[in-house]
Amino acid sequence: MSNDQVYKGSCFCGAVELTVTGEPAAMGYCHCESCRHWSAGPVNAFTLWKPEAVKITKGEENIATFSKTPQSLRKWCKSCGGHILTDHPTMGLIDVYAAVIPDFPYEPGVHVHYQETVLRIHDGVPKLKDVPAEMGGSGESLPE
Repeated sequence: MSNDQVYKGSCFCGAVELTVTGEPAAMGYCHCESCRHWSAGPVNAFTLWKPEAVKITKGEENIATFSKTPQSLRKWCKSCGGHILTDHPTMGLIDVYAAVIPDFPYEPGVHVHYQETVLRIHDGVPKLKDVPAEMGGSGESLPE
């Protein structure tokens, strides 16, 4: 990893704690229906990390998992219901929600699944119809 900075995060109640180390593979906003429903918001801020950069440091036994599709293993705290992360095994990445790591310097670089948006965001950040081509998507850009 190019940076050995460690950032701490936790679920809503603090029963589960984690660290992320270094720099994420990507950061951005997801507008897909699944992420919107899971996050209970119009958009989900993500940080994607290689699995070796994410460590559960407390409360691993308190983590529950739900899988609507094989592409996303969503994890949350059994005590408070606080969302923690989503494992994306087919991409080889873990999404640690930006809000879970409050001191991390979040700098979004892309909007994904923007064709599903319910909240138009005019921020100059590229908007993709689905996901980048290198991640199996079309890589097609959409207007703000």
